[in-house]
Amino acid sequence: MTGWGVVGAGWVARDHVLPAVAADPAAHLVGVHDRDPAALDGLAPVYADLDDLLAAPGLDAVYVATPNHAHAPVVERVAAAGLPVLCEKPLAHDVPTAKEMVAATEGLLAGTAFDQRFHPAHEVIAQRVAAGDLGVVTTVRIVYGCWLPPDWRTPVGGRDNWRVDPARAGGGAMIDLAPHGLDLTGCVLGEDVVDLVALTATRVHAYAPGVDDTAVLAGRTASGTLLSHHVSFSTADPLPRRRLEVVGTRAQLVAEDTLGQDPGGTLTRIDATTGAAAPVAFDTGTGPFTRQLAAFGAAVRGEAPWPYPLHRDLALHTLLMEAACP
Repeated sequence: MTGWGVVGAGWVARDHVLPAVAADPAAHLVGVHDRDPAALDGLAPVYADLDDLLAAPGLDAVYVATPNHAHAPVVERVAAAGLPVLCEKPLAHDVPTAKEMVAATEGLLAGTAFDQRFHPAHEVIAQRVAAGDLGVVTTVRIVYGCWLPPDWRTPVGGRDNWRVDPARAGGGAMIDLAPHGLDLTGCVLGEDVVDLVALTATRVHAYAPGVDDTAVLAGRTASGTLLSHHVSFSTADPLPRRRLEVVGTRAQLVAEDTLGQDPGGTLTRIDATTGAAAPVAFDTGTGPFTRQLAAFGAAVRGEAPWPYPLHRDLALHTLLMEAACP
């Protein structure tokens, strides 16, 4: 059994991380910590002091779900305690801090919580790409958007929208949403993007100066597959806003409503010769957080490797942060 500690009790922890721990028969919750006592309302067991959680009996791993700027202090204390750590994306609000985090976890099991790696539809796409079903993959196209106004409040506790505070988030829509697409492109292709440029803009929401609500990114892998990625905090939720296309010479795979924290969505294969479209089966009942926590727990127990080294995540984080052109 893997005993989990969770640091940061916002909506991601409450709605996705804690249910994922509960869903894993090989895991259990040791405790939750948050600097804000009000954030712990209704949760159990809770620890008001981080050091007490890190010293709790049966603690095997820690999930860090704090705002971006607070990742590093927590990760470094978890690493000093010698514990495996899975940290929310992006690694940090800037590159120097992310480098410090990676250095602090050297020699320990550590990962970035890119849950989209584990969505069953995306795993099927990766398998089909690897098997040659799509032929030569020429392009990955991703649209990932939502509606996030400046006055948005968390569903629990009514806390403010730190994701558009440059001091805490490091940016806006691009740093929050684009890491998923950049990571996912590498996962489905089996090779990472090595060249990246980005244009950012603020078209709708009156955030702090310089904080974007939309961005368009263009990238290229070493073998020449291109990435086109649009992210947005200014796409109304009823609109189509979550789509992944992987285009090859033999076929194209189209995933709709698979990007995000929830299970389900659809996956369609379009044949490049006939144009015929056919649904592709995948597990629609299991969410990516559940699979991610189970996979990291298995690595903690030594049952399976964790295939995503933190140095690789740092390279993608650096690529993204250096790509932006306001």
